Parts: sequence; C-alpha cells; structure tokens
Amino acid sequence: MLSPVTRGNLLLLLASFIWGTAFVAQRMAVDVVQPMTFNGTRFALGALVLVPFAFWRHGKGKETPALFNASTGFFVIGALLAGMALFAGATLQQVGLQYTTAGKAGFITGLYVVLVPILGLCIGYRPSIGEFFGAAVACAGLYLLSMQGGLSIAIGDAYVLAGTLFWATHVLLLAWLSPKLDCVRLALAQFVVCAALNLVGAVLFETITMEGLKIAAMPILYGGILSVGVAYTLQVVAQKDAPPTHAAVILSLETVFAALAGWVILNETMSGRGIIGAVLMLSGMLLAQIGPGKKAQNPGTETARIG
Repeated sequence: MLSPVTRGNLLLLLASFIWGTAFVAQRMAVDVVQPMTFNGTRFALGALVLVPFAFWRHGKGKETPALFNASTGFFVIGALLAGMALFAGATLQQVGLQYTTAGKAGFITGLYVVLVPILGLCIGYRPSIGEFFGAAVACAGLYLLSMQGGLSIAIGDAYVLAGTLFWATHVLLLAWLSPKLDCVRLALAQFVVCAALNLVGAVLFETITMEGLKIAAMPILYGGILSVGVAYTLQVVAQKDAPPTHAAVILSLETVFAALAGWVILNETMSGRGIIGAVLMLSGMLLAQIGPGKKAQNPGTETARIG
C-alpha cells in the first residue's frame, strides 16, 4: 500500500505529465482554431469538470475561510483579478504557439517559478540567494534557447515570455487570495472569468467555425477536461500530502514532458545550443525552488500551475 507522501508525489507527477503534454494539444489546435476560441472553450470545459469537485468538498464539510462567507464582494474582485491574469497569460501563450514549438513554449512558460520571487520584490518579498542565482541561470538558458542573431528574440518565444509575466502575477495573486478564500471555488470562478473573456474576445475579433471546432475537438477536450479540470484537481489533492520541495521538483518536470511530447508526437527537434539552454532553464527553475537560502514557507512563491 502506498504511503500518503508517495501517493501525493505520483499524483503530482501525473498532473505534471498532463500539463506538459497539453502543450502539444495547444500546438495542434493553433492550425485550425484561433487562440481565444480555443481558450474560451477549454476553460469553460475545465470549469464544468471542477463543479462536482467543489460541491463534493462542500458536502464533505471542508471549512471555508471566514472572508469567503463574510464578503462576497472580495471574492468577486479576487476572482476577476485572477481570471484576468489567467486570460492574459493563456492568450499570449496560445498566440505564441502559432510561431514556436511546444517544447520551447513549455520551457519558457516554466520560467514563472523564477519570475515569482523577482516580481515579489514589488510587494516586499526578499528573494533568497538560490532564487537570484536560479534567475540568472534561467536567463542564460533563455538566451541560448530563444535568441536569434544579436539580441532579437523569436516572435513566438516573445509572446510566450510575455505570457509568463502574467503567469507569475497570477501565482502572486493566488498567494494573496488563497488564505482568505476557498481555493477550489476561487479556481472555479477564475476559470469562468477566463472563459468568458476569451469567448467575448473570440466573438468580437475572431472567426468561429463549427468545422474548426470539430477538427480541434480532441485538443480542446484534452486541454479543457484534463489540463484545466483534472490536473488542477490532482494538484489540490496531492499537495495535502506531498512536501513542498517534492512538489516544486515534480511540477518543474512539466517542461521536460512538453519537450518529450513535442519530439515524439510532433517530431519537434532542438539544436545543440537549444538543448543546453533548456537544461540551464530547468536547472534555474529548480534552484529557484529548492536552492540555497530557500525558506520552508515563502509567501507568494509556492509552485502553482493552473491551465
């Protein structure tokens, strides 16, 4: 029989695998469905998947933080802020995937674990030595992976990198909101906000066709049901038992799974320079999470990945 820690680690590994391989689903969808159409449908599906889990937790008598009950206004504001950050990050990532590979997008998106403590300086958080060193190593890796001649960056990588700033902002928002609000209901609400913003944008700025949705049905289902709905639920359940350091390392493997899935399914390849850059980026991510000077509980820097 598996111990709670082992079970938690395995669930996190499964979530990491789903998120990594979801980059392939997203890359496959860009050829037939425009970015906001894809994200709108997948986040709507993810929200539907999370509804039973939210009610199950309520039925199990999970304690809800007092502020959730006391201030509906605060909950609405929190859900709107988190949903808008999620919308910006997911949209920029999906736009970038039109011009870059699933593997590169996975590694660049993973930089959010490095950016979180750096952006945390704005709210008074003091990064550890490991976090600063990890950021430097990851930046060197990004240069090798994405920079072209001189100091120009590939357009697709630039979009994904811009999205990573919003992923990091999203993590900081969740670090602020989670102690005050029920985390599952907050996730459900932010998915609804993200889906609504994407669908409105799709109606206004994109061409939605039933033929395109039909062709992209499998990527949408995978990206919505598994990546947004199931994997997030696995993370919530797993991190009750898995130590934070285990979670940091295991969830960072998402980038490796993205590269492997891109290679196996889409026949993507990296140059020798790109591989060295990817290794440096992964090393920087791990240093930022578990490197020297890292405290056991650093507000706002917990590893989190939603969508």
